[in-house]
Amino acid sequence: MTSRDGGTGQAWAALGGPGELVERVGFQGPSGLGDGPLPVRELARATVGACALAAAELAAVRAGGGADDVAPLLVDEGAVATAFVSERHLLVDGRPPVTFAPLSGFWRAADGWVRTHANYPHHETALVRVLGAGTREGVAAAIAGRRAVDVQEEVYAAGGLAVAVTREYGAPQPLVERTGPGAGGRPLGALPAGTGRPLEGLRVLDLTRVIAGPVATRTLGLLGADVLRIDSPGLPESDDAYADTGFGKRSALLDLGETGDRTVLDGLLAGADVVMCGYRPGALERYGLGAEELLARRPGLVVAELCAWGRQGPWAGRRGFDSLVQAGYGISAVCGDEQGPGVLPAQALDHGTGYLAAAGVLRALAEGGGQALRFSLAGTASWLVREVPGAGAAVPGYTPEPWLRESASGYGPLRYAASPLGGPGWERGPSRWGTDRPAWL
Repeated sequence: MTSRDGGTGQAWAALGGPGELVERVGFQGPSGLGDGPLPVRELARATVGACALAAAELAAVRAGGGADDVAPLLVDEGAVATAFVSERHLLVDGRPPVTFAPLSGFWRAADGWVRTHANYPHHETALVRVLGAGTREGVAAAIAGRRAVDVQEEVYAAGGLAVAVTREYGAPQPLVERTGPGAGGRPLGALPAGTGRPLEGLRVLDLTRVIAGPVATRTLGLLGADVLRIDSPGLPESDDAYADTGFGKRSALLDLGETGDRTVLDGLLAGADVVMCGYRPGALERYGLGAEELLARRPGLVVAELCAWGRQGPWAGRRGFDSLVQAGYGISAVCGDEQGPGVLPAQALDHGTGYLAAAGVLRALAEGGGQALRFSLAGTASWLVREVPGAGAAVPGYTPEPWLRESASGYGPLRYAASPLGGPGWERGPSRWGTDRPAWL
């Protein structure tokens, strides 16, 4: 066991955790995240280590103790590496998932490079409309004759997603922002007999999509929470994405523009302990579901908000995904070579932000609730490129097989990556997206 890990200490401090607890987290085993130009392995293990520590802290609080009662923890780096590329290990009824659509990727522009994201049909439609092309060859030709920033702005204005690859790191962003009066929640009570899972008996309303938010909420489900994900019926999710991140939760559909569905959501909010929001700033505020409004209605809530670009700067309200933030924040350039831009060995901004958000929720509950937390992929990127310290060479010999599991699901048999937090794992595989009742258990 290590005496102290610098990255874990940074993450834990940003979450407001008691400093003496960091020394109780250690790491063992080989890691498969590689030795690239940025400390991705260190970021990954730090976010998981902070999450595991926060879970142990909350369990101690709910058992009537405190920080002194947190036992030493040992995180396996092989489990971390496998979980951070969970979408690559997924098999859905024997077939690999679709991760990136044909029109998603890097394209050479007249003065540089552009990264597009066309995994969702509405984003692909906007991209095709702007470029006047729907094949890889046509898209390549259309972008090659334009300036990268022009493609970026035209596609974004049309409702699509494209980002010019930048060579300089983006502006600094906070890793986490914590606001709220604190200590406003109802007493959590002792853990139910025989469970030991720190979130047993608590309810999490999941208003997230894609990877970062769903990783956070599947982690909260692993730790015992009743997690209910709510989506709009007009904004379908990828079945493969949900098959990977739908563990530990249920999924239902509500149209917030319909009076009846909004009434149902308000009822769910009345019974929730945690609300996790994963839409860009302003998207939920127009429904009165921003953190300030939610805490005004329920002072004891913990509200965690995740977005792509952070809440500072001109891109604060823009849509974004991990791959686009890598491109627009300078990461793709530093990971590239003479052939063009490159990528991190994992979608580490997504996964890392997910574990940080879960850790933040756990810590806020341990402190009594009544808090709003903000995370962003850009904040995690800023931490990665500026602060995360190296931890020396990784132990060789990694293989993912010890961390792969099988489960039944609404999509058929799944092979999936186990949680790096260890323990018995999720009780069941995911249901099909949108097929559960919008009600608490």
